[in-house]
Amino acid sequence: MPLTLDQLSGGAGRHRDRKRVGRGHGSGKGKTAGRGTKGQKARSGPGVGRGFEGGQLPIQQRLPYKRGFTNIHKTPWEVVNLDRLEDLGIEGAITPEVLAERRVTRGLEYPVKILGRGELTKSLTVRAHAFSESAKAAIERVGGTAELVERIDDWVQAKPRSRRLPLNRELKRMRVGKVGGPSRREALATLAANQES
Repeated sequence: MPLTLDQLSGGAGRHRDRKRVGRGHGSGKGKTAGRGTKGQKARSGPGVGRGFEGGQLPIQQRLPYKRGFTNIHKTPWEVVNLDRLEDLGIEGAITPEVLAERRVTRGLEYPVKILGRGELTKSLTVRAHAFSESAKAAIERVGGTAELVERIDDWVQAKPRSRRLPLNRELKRMRVGKVGGPSRREALATLAANQES
């Protein structure tokens, strides 16, 4: 005998009857229908808005100094002044690797910027990801060289802020951040290799 549409069912518990309120004492949801006794929220209509505190001044107005936000995409630069370079007494070129070894910076994953505070008396070759104008001028004034290094840190570009961006769709498809999935850096390298080929 062939199966017909009227014989299909979703199984027990598939569809639940909606709660019928205000239908008498015997229903268990009569009289106040689960809304308590009187008051603004017991009436029909929209009720109270988000952030409403019964008429007292809301917290967003009581704390006017809470302004702005913390930018999670901000580049955490490692800044080094000229007087610190002078005190290190390093022979040869000063690079981000050397500064990380001497514990001047936190690590190679952070970009390094040289600032112009202090005096420089000897010629140095300084390689960094950025220089202030005063620092570059002071280094070159004593016969040194200021060489820019290409940034390869995690903050070269701000991370996408919307899941609707094509890049985020690709990263989600590759299971970035999931158990057994690739890291963000590995996924980006794979996508870049696929675009070049």
